[in-house]
Amino acid sequence: MKKYDANYIFVGITREEVLDAYLEKALAEVTKLGGQVLETVKLGKRVFSRPMKKRDSGVYAKVRLEMDPDKVAELVKRYRLVEEVFRVQILAVDDRREAKIAQEKTERAEILAKREAAAAAASAAAAPEEA
Repeated sequence: MKKYDANYIFVGITREEVLDAYLEKALAEVTKLGGQVLETVKLGKRVFSRPMKKRDSGVYAKVRLEMDPDKVAELVKRYRLVEEVFRVQILAVDDRREAKIAQEKTERAEILAKREAAAAAASAAAAPEEA
């Protein structure tokens, strides 16, 4: 099993409930092929840089999923038959890059914590003592 990031575009959506139904139908294809959905993020409505198939905007969603690499091509073929999915892009997740990003994030958090502690200590030392 390998991790993938799938970016979906849905068109013709006016309400949040419709997006949930479309997304549920699209993710059902992943589970049919033995995959597992790890995380779903709705990115909202965005305007296309140029019209595609007489459409000028769509609702985007990003999904982190885990599935067998041999099944990805079949999944893309199935999405061609699902009318609700306007576009889909599936990218493999590089575990080394993900680990490095997580490490950099923790290092930045540590640096911010040290700065905040130093600023708190400096403001406490500068404040006059009350008797």
